[in-house]
This record gives sequence, C-alpha cells and structure tokens, in this order.
Amino acid sequence: MKKNATIFLLLSCVYSFGQMVHKRKLSMLGSPFEITVVARDTIEANKYIDLSVSEVKRIENEISDWIPTTLISQVNQNAGIKPVKVTPEVFELVERALKISELTSGAFDISYASMDKIWKFDGSMKEMPTEEAIKKSVAKIGYKKIILDKKEKTIFLKESGMKLGLGGIGQGYIADKVEELLFLKGCKSGIVNVSGDINAWGKQPDGKLWSVGIVNPLNKNKVFATFPLEDSAVETSGSYEKYVVFNGKRYSHIIDPRTGYPASGVVSVSVFAKKTEIADALATGIFVLGIDVGLDLVNQLKGIGCIIVDDKGAVHVSKNIDIEKYNK
Repeated sequence: MKKNATIFLLLSCVYSFGQMVHKRKLSMLGSPFEITVVARDTIEANKYIDLSVSEVKRIENEISDWIPTTLISQVNQNAGIKPVKVTPEVFELVERALKISELTSGAFDISYASMDKIWKFDGSMKEMPTEEAIKKSVAKIGYKKIILDKKEKTIFLKESGMKLGLGGIGQGYIADKVEELLFLKGCKSGIVNVSGDINAWGKQPDGKLWSVGIVNPLNKNKVFATFPLEDSAVETSGSYEKYVVFNGKRYSHIIDPRTGYPASGVVSVSVFAKKTEIADALATGIFVLGIDVGLDLVNQLKGIGCIIVDDKGAVHVSKNIDIEKYNK
C-alpha cells in the first residue's frame, strides 16, 4: 500500500568530530527510498548504503506479492489448495501481522490483497459502486482464514482467490531490518526512510538527536510540530492526494477491509513507536478505525504515540504526545 508521507527529516549539521552525514536517494519497492548514515568518509558510507540496498532486495525477494517466485506469491498461488512451507522470517512476519489484525479488530488485514478493485481514485469514478458490488469486493478477505502451522512453518489460505499483500507492514519491517544490519556492521547512527516509514538510530555528528517535522496535509507549507527520534520510528499514512467525493462526503483510497468502503473523516495518521513495522501496520489500522476508536486503542498501548489530522484540518493526538511542547 503506497503511502503519502507528511514527514520531513530535519538535519542540524553534516560534519563534526571526523564524522559526516551521507545520504543516498533511490527508488526501491516501487517507492522512494532514502538512506542516511553517519560515517568517517564516503568509502565507509557507501559500504553501509550498499549493504542496505542488498538487504532490501533480499527481503523483497521473500515477501513481495508482485514477484511470482517469492514465498508469499507461492502462498497466494496455492490458496485453497495446500499449505506452503516458508522461512521462519516470513512465517514470523505474517504471524505478527495477524496479531495486529486482532488488535485492530480486522481494520488492518494482510489479506486485503484479495479485494476486487472496484474503487477508482484517478478521477474516472462518476458514482458510488452498488452495495452489492462493495460487499462482493471483500468476500475473500479475512485474516481468520489465514491458517498458520507453527511447527511446520506453513501458511495456508483457506479459500481459492485469497491473496496476501504485506505492503501495509513490509516496508516498516524492511526499515527495521536495514537498521538492525547496519548497526551490527558498525554504523552507529543513521536513518532509513522507506516511503515515509522512518527508522532513526543514534545521533547526528553534533550530538543532537535526529528529528522529524510533521505537517498538516491540508496546509503543507507549515510544519506544525518537530519531534526528536531517539532510536525509534515514525510512519504516516495519508489520503490527501487520493480520494473521491460523493454527496459531499470524502472517501479515501484506504479501504476498510471489513466492509469494502473507503475510510472517511481522516486525511493522515502518524504513529510513533520503537519499531517501524509496528508503526506501519498500526497507522493503516488506525486510519480505518477513525479518530475516536483509533486514539482509544493507541492510549492503551505502551510506547505508542499517534497524531491524526481529520478532513477539516483539525489535529488530534494521543495522551502521551504533548503537541505544544514540540510546536514550531
């Protein structure tokens, strides 16, 4: 699921004490990919960045549902036929995704890829789909129909036509794995930004924490809050560029997998967490759940913060975020 990020990385310096900030922008996973590392020189920085690229490609070839040879594609190809044995890495990622589905009462669901694409957000839609078509479009979706065998490490989709798509959690997982690998290889500070899934670790060369600016998507020229990231992550899901309006109501491109109707009332959700994977999955789920239910959920989760911008431009925050403290 492509996200429209309302996050800006803020760098306070590029050189201090023999350490420099090096950045490379790429296009990977069908999205913008940016890696920032602190290193002694260009040679060391390029080594770290090249490792990042290799790790992204490795994971993509395990979990992408667009590449026909991946394990996830094999699971999809065998929907309703037989279980497919996968690696512990893929099994555990799917297992964690199902836990987020439980937590969000199905608002986040990796079987969303089974959905019939009846909604168009390219300007071609002139009227709402029928109630019957909407109901039929999500008939194959249902995380409870994903059967995991922990002992055999197999995944089975109970119904023919079901399909897994890890876009709502996979990019966050990749950001976490890149950070983990680089830290292990000696890179003590950096940022991975996978299309708005941001994982930051360590500090800038001048000793300051990395920081991100959050903007209101309905007023993109102004950063309304700047937050330090201390070995943590943030992810923003937004619908401010892809939506349709029928009878005066705004419908986003993020579809509720339980009903087939687009989420409404929200234009962006930013989630702060220790792991990008969690922030990624929760942002999608909260977007679907809406302001009140979404914030109520976040307020019960330790170490999770959330900022929601509604379709009127109003900003709503979870209890553990002091928006005034970080106001620009």
